[in-house]
Order: sequence, then C-alpha cells, then structure tokens
Amino acid sequence: MSNTDFVLAVEDLTVSFDGFKAIDNLTLYVDKGELRVIIGPNGAGKTTLLDLICGRTRSSTGSIKFRNEEMTTLAEHQIVRAGIGRKFQTPSIYENLTVFKNLEVSFPRGRSVFGALRFKCTPDVKERIETVADEIGLLDDLQKEAGLLSHGQKQWLEIGMLLMQEPELLMLDEPIAGMSVRERELTAELLKRICVNRSMIVIEHDMDFVAKIAHKVTVMHQGKILAEGPMERVQADPKVIDVYLGH
Repeated sequence: MSNTDFVLAVEDLTVSFDGFKAIDNLTLYVDKGELRVIIGPNGAGKTTLLDLICGRTRSSTGSIKFRNEEMTTLAEHQIVRAGIGRKFQTPSIYENLTVFKNLEVSFPRGRSVFGALRFKCTPDVKERIETVADEIGLLDDLQKEAGLLSHGQKQWLEIGMLLMQEPELLMLDEPIAGMSVRERELTAELLKRICVNRSMIVIEHDMDFVAKIAHKVTVMHQGKILAEGPMERVQADPKVIDVYLGH
C-alpha cells in the first residue's frame, strides 16, 4: 500500500519534553472516510499526538503526511488550511453571538472576528450554514444565543464551526465529556453522519461510546501504540487489559 492511499500517514514520530519521550517512535495510518478512536491511560500521549498533527507542538523526529504533503514544517494556520480541523476539550464558541453568527464567523474567508461581524452573508454562505446546522442538529436554534445552549449543544456547535471549514480530517478530544446519556447517543449519531465524507480521529475514555462509533481503535501506552484493530479484538488483547481496561 503506497502512501497515497492514506489521508494521514504518521511515521516514526518522536517528541521529547525534558528527556521524557511523550511520543516514542510512533507510526499511525488513517484511511479516507475512517473514524479512528484513540484510547489509553492518562499520560499515554494521546493529546500530544493531536498537538503534533495540528502543529501546536513540534516533533523531534519523524514525519506527518496529510494527503501526501508533509505537515511537520507548516504553521498551525497552514495545517488548518490544508484541511485538518481540531476541537479541544473545552468548547471555544462565541457565547454572546447567535448560533448562526458563530457558524458564519467560521466560514473560511481569511477574516478576523471583527471583519466577520461586518461581513455580508451571501446566499452560498447562508446555504452552507443551514446545511451544517442541520448536520449538527441545531437548525431550529440558529437565532438562539450560543450561551443559552445546553452543554452538549455547545459541543455540537463547535464541531459545526469546524465543519464550516470543510476539513478532510477532523480531530476531537473527548467530545462527550460532561454530556447527558441522550446527548451521548445523539453525538454518536452525529459523528457517524459527518464521517461519511471525511476522516476522523477521536480521543475518548467511554468504552460504550467507543464501541458505538469506532471503525478501528488504537490503544496508546507510554507514547507508543500498544494495540490496534477492531474494538472486539482490542478489548480482548491481554496487553490492553493489563495496562488499561483492567484498572
């Protein structure tokens, strides 16, 4: 299989902080249209891996290719422009703006927030906003102030803000933390829906949720990959049970 077949090819990636290898010679491949979930104990290097992919942290050695283009030399905004979207654990939405405005501000026109508030909303932008709002289940809440949304809805709005940029790879860090049971179910459906045209990497602790959404699971431990494959196989792996699921 040549590199061209993967949307993301991470090879021999290492990053050290004060002599401690947070990521240790890691290799990971993600297919087009794949929903990959990364699990592992705290300190395994999961968030650091996402930081490296989105350019927030620089690797010591190794390669990160997105659609065959090397990302390790690019700045964060260039990586976003290349088509990688990243959602952090805490939602960063504009609480005092409407859902509509939040999505509008996220439309990629190389604009600042202040520019966006004066920006004329053309029909193509409006259509994109409505499509995304429908995808994230907030079509009826477009005129609602974002601060009034439930915790789960705020998380969906932030995913929508990323979708406005039409990323080919979406990375989410613990998207269901703090959600109600119903919101978790809806989020599972949402992620499956939006994964149809793009690849996703999700970091998650909730095993029931992982089982619902994952095409493939990668288990990290001490900066390395401990196991990888379908959920059933990973769950039955003695190494995984020992370091992660057994505790």
